[in-house]
Amino acid sequence: MNAALAMKQYQQVSVHSGIMDASPHRLVQMLMEGALEKIALAKGNMGNNRLSEKGKNIGIAITIIGGLQSSLNHDTEGGLAENLNNLYDYMSRRLVVANLHNDQGILDEVAGLMMEIKMGWDSIPDEFKN
Repeated sequence: MNAALAMKQYQQVSVHSGIMDASPHRLVQMLMEGALEKIALAKGNMGNNRLSEKGKNIGIAITIIGGLQSSLNHDTEGGLAENLNNLYDYMSRRLVVANLHNDQGILDEVAGLMMEIKMGWDSIPDEFKN
């Protein structure tokens, strides 16, 4: 077995076990981290003219954002859920435009928005995380 394949399998097992042990709060953090990672990878792909990989990473980021969007609880979160829903929709649409036009500035914009959301999520006090 080559080293790259072994590392990939190890990472998959590590992620799987991290998901199994994670709280709902941590799962959302992991999704946000994943979206940020894929946006950063897409930006690097764009800069290196690796268009196929760029499209794949942007697609995964859009899927992750869709997962965050679908996890919103509109019954208990009220206006906040609707605002986040609209922001996630905007971010997904902007990623499509970034992909079509190879626009790194849009990737930076969406990453900045996701960082703002993540910083707010990360600052939730422990007593409210469940």
